Amino acid sequence: MSLNANLIKELREKSGAGMVDCKNALLQNDNDVEKSIDWLRKKGLSVAAKKSGRVAAEGLVGVNITNNQACLIEINSETDFVSRNEQFQKFVSDCSKIAVTANGDLKNLLNSKFINSDNTVEDELTKNVATIGENLNIRRIEKINLDEPGIIVSYVHNSVSENLGKIGVILSLKSNADKNSLENIGKKIAMHIAASNPISLNLESLDSKIIDKEKQVLIEQAISSGKSKEIAEKMVEGRIRKFCEEVVLLEQTFVIDGKSKIKDILKQYSTELGAEISIDNFKMLILGQGIEVEEKDFAAEVAATANN
Repeated sequence: MSLNANLIKELREKSGAGMVDCKNALLQNDNDVEKSIDWLRKKGLSVAAKKSGRVAAEGLVGVNITNNQACLIEINSETDFVSRNEQFQKFVSDCSKIAVTANGDLKNLLNSKFINSDNTVEDELTKNVATIGENLNIRRIEKINLDEPGIIVSYVHNSVSENLGKIGVILSLKSNADKNSLENIGKKIAMHIAASNPISLNLESLDSKIIDKEKQVLIEQAISSGKSKEIAEKMVEGRIRKFCEEVVLLEQTFVIDGKSKIKDILKQYSTELGAEISIDNFKMLILGQGIEVEEKDFAAEVAATANN
């Protein structure tokens, strides 16, 4: 059977598969493009299955702000090299846009229609695994809304392209102040968040279990150093206050001036702009955080490869 070059081109554009795979697909399916796409997708599923067991801890964090909503999304790959792949970057960027309409829910996102496609996001993920050649994983989504006057801003650290990088922060500020001024303030605080990694906005929202766990660790440390339990408990009170200042955003020292607490910075800006400014919410994703990556002996790995 002869192959039409235009059909191969059309199939490559629609499927994202390589030239050889497209030729084989058309040969197997009597030059029927739609049947060939299904054939390639089935092949893609088998390729993806082989890769699904490999650890994906690299990749990108994507950010999207649409009106009064914002999303962060983390999509992992096996190697950092893939984060510089334009196809992967576009996939992450598109997924960050869809994540907003999927209400920040991972399951809803996977079942959502992909941009300009009849495929679901999950289908596109599988297709990208096959064409990029690495295990890919849509791992986490974070979303915030702002239903009051104010602004949502973002910051991306170690950016590789617009709104794509290794750390993503989204922050909502409530205020009637000038939007340009609010954006400038918000960007600085978002950068602070990326540097300081707070785990709660204020003392009231800090999980009591986290405090209790930290307190127990500090008491045991003091007792093991020879202090009595009573003295250890008194010593810990001051250390817990310091711990809260380290992990609660409003209590943290602003990294830009190195002396003012974030809550005092907000008061200062509120006075300067003549309108109260408060932080409504924030979210941050750090690429690969919490993923266990097996340490490998590179020399042994090369030797094993050579012997196969």
